[in-house]
Amino acid sequence: MKLSAFKLALVFSVLIIILSPCCTEKGQEAAQKTVKETTQKETDPNVVAKIGDYTINKEELEIRLMRELRPSPYEPRPKNYTPDVNSVLMKMIAEKAMVIEAREQKFQEDETIRKVLKQFKEKRLVNLLLMNHLQGKINITDAEIDEKIKSDPKLDRERAKAFLAREKSGVIINQYYDELYKKFNVQKKKENFYTTAQIHQRLLLNPQEPRKAVFIRIKQVENELTPQEKSIVLATYDKGTIILKDWFDALCELSPPSRPRDLHTPQGVEGLLDRALRMPIFVKEANLYGFDKDETLLKQVRDYVDNMLLNKAMREQIKDIKGPIPDEQIIDYFNKNNEEFGIQNMLKIDQIWCQDLDTARKVKADLENSMNFEVAKQSYSLEKKSVPYNTSSGSEGMFFEEMWASEPNNVVGPIKGFYRDGIKWRIVKILEKTPAKPAEYSDDMKRRVEMKMMEIKRSEALEKYRKELLEKYTYEIYADKIRDIDPLDIP
Repeated sequence: MKLSAFKLALVFSVLIIILSPCCTEKGQEAAQKTVKETTQKETDPNVVAKIGDYTINKEELEIRLMRELRPSPYEPRPKNYTPDVNSVLMKMIAEKAMVIEAREQKFQEDETIRKVLKQFKEKRLVNLLLMNHLQGKINITDAEIDEKIKSDPKLDRERAKAFLAREKSGVIINQYYDELYKKFNVQKKKENFYTTAQIHQRLLLNPQEPRKAVFIRIKQVENELTPQEKSIVLATYDKGTIILKDWFDALCELSPPSRPRDLHTPQGVEGLLDRALRMPIFVKEANLYGFDKDETLLKQVRDYVDNMLLNKAMREQIKDIKGPIPDEQIIDYFNKNNEEFGIQNMLKIDQIWCQDLDTARKVKADLENSMNFEVAKQSYSLEKKSVPYNTSSGSEGMFFEEMWASEPNNVVGPIKGFYRDGIKWRIVKILEKTPAKPAEYSDDMKRRVEMKMMEIKRSEALEKYRKELLEKYTYEIYADKIRDIDPLDIP
């Protein structure tokens, strides 16, 4: 039997860890803000907004609305907060503007970003190559599965098949690598291995700056190797080299416990070099196949770097917001917002998750006609094995108050709630109510209040920056396409 492409991808997600040592775009020019609320048709009818080269589609907006609807411990929100569609869309547009601005400021040339992006792109390139190479080559028979289960009775057939697929994939990939090793004429510079071992020991045992860690840090590689040392060639292949800096990068991508213990020897140096060689050799082959031009890959890479640029832009805006905050301000905030720091109102509930509103109404009617709650759950619920649990407004958000208004042993509903990645109707039985308990100020509480105050300051700083960028960059909103979106009614 052949593995599906989907299951092959699962295999590759594991294999790619083995393959690697670890597990300019022009920005939008500044312009006076112009917002176009129009019914203009886009090439993609799902596009709801545009800024520069970026678009936001309806699905992205709905996913963000669902995220904004859920309570967040990291972003201050009013009680019973319901996200406004236009406000959330404006926030998304402003984040695209942050990325455009970050590109204008050349954040993408930051060494850390470049390094992480290179690793991200290479791993996906190799995944594409290996998926292509393995396609149709992994055949697993029922007899092989039976034999595997016989050797390990704890395995079911699916797990046994996955285990065999991984074994066969590994063999094929190793054979493929051996072919590429010869194809690209890899040559090791063994005369430089002893020097590499000596340099490793120097960084490990005699760091220039004291360190608590007993292993080599990335910062050491950047700062303590001379340019000449970094450029020592350890291997060559057609139009490519592996230098000592690459070797140390491969070392630092390994978690310290998994780093080889024999790197003080030429043999140990060669062993790590063998691991460091696999990725560039596979990448070279992937590029020859043209996978570096794959549209899906290019979009993944752009999305990935955009996310990194957004995070860096946000960090830049809040980096100077630090403590300490004067004691009198902390105490004043605590006294005015005491309810935020005490024990919140708590409910113990049981619930029946329903497929739709009609089902929820039928469940409620059956319960009112004396059906046992557990029987109703087994008959209707999407989660028949769910058990009672404690919840609060921190988990339920805007849905909590309606439940809190009821009393123990009462049934509430139909009422909506957060179900997996969306919202579903449910019937809720209130089992226990525990009222809120005010907090008392203490030294431990001081730090918690201070952190909350800094969260607010950071949120305010980011909001100010978003407004500045929305004044700077031109964007368009297609209002007719968001008019009917209801955050509480997203499928």
